[in-house]
Amino acid sequence: MFVGEDVLLSTSTARELFHGTAVGCPIIDFHSHLRAADVAADRVYTTLSELWLTEDHYTWRAMRLAGVDETLVTGGADPWDTFAAWAATMPRLIGSPLYLWGHLALRRVFGVDVALHPGSAREIWDEANRQLTGLSTRSLLARFGVELLATTDDPGDDLLAHAELREAGQPGMPAVVPTWRPDEVLGLLPDPHAWNVWVERLEDVTGLGVGDLPSLVAALEASLARFARAGGLGSDHGLLCVPDRERDERLADEAVRLARQGRKPSGEQRDALALEVLWLAARHAKANDRVFQLHLGARRDASPRLAAIVGRDVGGDAVTDLPQEPGLRRLLANLESSGCLPRSVLFNLHPAQGTVFAALAGAFARPGVRGLVQWGPPWWFNDHEEGIEAHLACLAAVGQLGAFVGMVTDSRSVLSMVRHEVFRRVLCAFVGRLVDEGRIPPDRARLAEVVHDVCCANARAFFGCGAQA
Repeated sequence: MFVGEDVLLSTSTARELFHGTAVGCPIIDFHSHLRAADVAADRVYTTLSELWLTEDHYTWRAMRLAGVDETLVTGGADPWDTFAAWAATMPRLIGSPLYLWGHLALRRVFGVDVALHPGSAREIWDEANRQLTGLSTRSLLARFGVELLATTDDPGDDLLAHAELREAGQPGMPAVVPTWRPDEVLGLLPDPHAWNVWVERLEDVTGLGVGDLPSLVAALEASLARFARAGGLGSDHGLLCVPDRERDERLADEAVRLARQGRKPSGEQRDALALEVLWLAARHAKANDRVFQLHLGARRDASPRLAAIVGRDVGGDAVTDLPQEPGLRRLLANLESSGCLPRSVLFNLHPAQGTVFAALAGAFARPGVRGLVQWGPPWWFNDHEEGIEAHLACLAAVGQLGAFVGMVTDSRSVLSMVRHEVFRRVLCAFVGRLVDEGRIPPDRARLAEVVHDVCCANARAFFGCGAQA
């Protein structure tokens, strides 16, 4: 049956584990790009296009690859025309995670069990839009069983939406917490004017002036403290790779001073500042029992044409094969030697580097902590079914599957919560095959415990949130 209840579950053990255990696990989405303001306002979506297509870079990329004009992707076209273009794209996506995610979302949210294509588009459009009048951001999160939603926020954000959510405190509403993501500290340095505009916003929210490295660090520390008071679980950092060099505060200070003068720092100076920001965040995480996350290997805005006509971070990205181990190992080792290594999650984008990350994560441990440094969820270009299975197999072989913190959406669309379901189906299928192949005993209680841990309990404990913190 097309996207039936047993999709991806080819063994009886897999079906039993999924329907008996995984389905009932709440979602701990510790890395999301949903906006806290949408949850605070309980945003209502007027059309299926607004809910599904206006925020999702994955769908934008797929439509461009199908030759769809940019006006129908991000150009503000009529919502029906955008959806019709998406419906025409969908049949070309067989084998893509977008095909399964999209049809699971239609089934879970709207009860639609037909394939999306040009011939069915109008029927699906009308039915979904009819139901949208009774749905909102919070009701959708409740429908998916979201217990925790960690948003991604700039150090200069005012966090007012998070304050509204804390004050509201409605029963059944997920905990929505910020994550400190200081990418603009580094990403805007090549453009001193844009960087200074960003710095002025940081100064406004912290009340601290920034002119050199010590004053920038003081402002960032004040921002981290604000995030902690708002319930933040830690920091997150998106880098091409961790610079493979020792810290140099002099060079980092030069980078800040030059940028404040409207001059462009050198690559060496930018690298030095990157390490200072990483050390600051890691030390704060260790001192305050928070989590330090690193997303490595994304070549942002690979297409200059797309960046010029649409802007930054709009789906024109690629995977870099730069070496990741040297700089990352140096950073983790130096943090450990200094007594500053916090609970950490490492995300890699290049699939061929999975063993590198899994092995490196497993080299660092601390008594009393299950998986002090985690090889994080299969990310971005790896979050399809085959990528998830390969990730689980590598983690089981090189690391420890039972301590894994599980999946995230890494998305701007509420419908992307179905990615947790796909991950859980692949997890149960993976464990089921190990049983059928005679590699592990058919101990249903023990296997159910592992599935439950990976689906939610490990993340709760690792991030210090929820009922089992």
